[in-house]
Amino acid sequence: MTREEPYVKIYKALAHPIRVKIVKQLLDGPLCVCVLNEDVEFSQSNLSQHLRILKDAGILQSEKDGLRILYSIKDDEIKNLLKITEKIIKNQFDQIQRQFAEQTGSES
Repeated sequence: MTREEPYVKIYKALAHPIRVKIVKQLLDGPLCVCVLNEDVEFSQSNLSQHLRILKDAGILQSEKDGLRILYSIKDDEIKNLLKITEKIIKNQFDQIQRQFAEQTGSES
């Protein structure tokens, strides 16, 4: 395994909108599959596949709680990664807005 492969595994796991949504749902703490399934528009088997991918990438962990399985973010640095990504998106959006304002302001 190259040094880059663990990066790719994490980013690949997060490269799907449904998986990003799942991780964002878990930012405030552990949730069971039943709760995660309430807020998504796909089957429980599809959800389970996405959870497995996130778990295999080391992003999520699970533990049994009676009959339920609770999922949580394995490492708080994942939360920081999402925050950094949100900042990047906001910066890009702000830059586009400034460029648009400059273009429309210069045409008047």
